[in-house]
Amino acid sequence: MQGDWSADSGYERGRDLDTEAATAVFAANDRMALGLVHALADRGIRVPHDISIVGFDDLPETRHLHPLPTTIRQDFDALGTSAVMAAIAAIDDRGSGDRHLIPHLIERASTARSLM
Repeated sequence: MQGDWSADSGYERGRDLDTEAATAVFAANDRMALGLVHALADRGIRVPHDISIVGFDDLPETRHLHPLPTTIRQDFDALGTSAVMAAIAAIDDRGSGDRHLIPHLIERASTARSLM
């Protein structure tokens, strides 16, 4: 889904989302996921029973949503450290250095797997 990173944008996309063609939606951030869940609820579509929703950012405010959103948490300190180390390794002509996955999936109630 496309949007401008806002909850209103997620809501607008959720009003027209074809839930028959998808089992899950990955929103670009948690704000868009918030609007998406709101629009789906207004349409009578249940998250996660009818469709799963995953956001990105793990914003602290999302703990007030229902259902609690599954999200991707980005460790910005680790990301910055990894970027600096890769830059230093490249400058020193040692390659790009080790690569590490920084994001972490935080499974909560907005995905169908949580129903199992």
